[in-house]
Amino acid sequence: MYESREHLQTLTEIRSLMERSSKFLSLSGLSGVSAGVIALAGAAIVAMRLQTGLFTRISSNPEEIYTQTNHHDQRQFLISVAVGVLVAALLAGTYFTVRKARRQGLSVWNQSSQRLLWAMAVPLATGGAFCLALLYYNLIWLAFPATLIFYGLALYNGSKYTFRDVESLAYCEIVLGLLSLIWPGYNLLTWSIGFGVLHIVYGLAMYYKYERTTA
Repeated sequence: MYESREHLQTLTEIRSLMERSSKFLSLSGLSGVSAGVIALAGAAIVAMRLQTGLFTRISSNPEEIYTQTNHHDQRQFLISVAVGVLVAALLAGTYFTVRKARRQGLSVWNQSSQRLLWAMAVPLATGGAFCLALLYYNLIWLAFPATLIFYGLALYNGSKYTFRDVESLAYCEIVLGLLSLIWPGYNLLTWSIGFGVLHIVYGLAMYYKYERTTA
């Protein structure tokens, strides 16, 4: 009986080591929380610029959307906010992830993190180019759900190289993006839920599941 327990413990340790070597496990839940807060702040800025609320229906007709500014200014504004949110979220996420890795005595830049980044980079780059094309043709109402869908695909593609919990978030983002195509008037709301609320909920769940016990 003792030997079987010892063998089981040895197998568990080997499995843990193999998982650590093949998966990036330094991803911090606080990265998700910070990204969600930043996304909600960005959505609030857009809502104020469009002079509407998150729960107010916005027409998908470009001539009804652009009443205060022309198409070019509006497009530039949305791109600036999107880039600002992305950069701020990446900086905050990098900070919390690096901090977690240092506490674990692990390196952030290794083979597992490189595989994770590459797996996510392809759908993210494709989605970014696709969304820029939509903005160029003034199809902003399609750009909102497209960001959710491509981001969800990136998460799904990268989930095999990190915590499997990321896969659940990926499904939620994709489904929310598809729903946003059905209800285009509420794109700002669905975008806020996808990049804001879901990130905060997911980040807190990850933090309490993997980090708080070891903090």
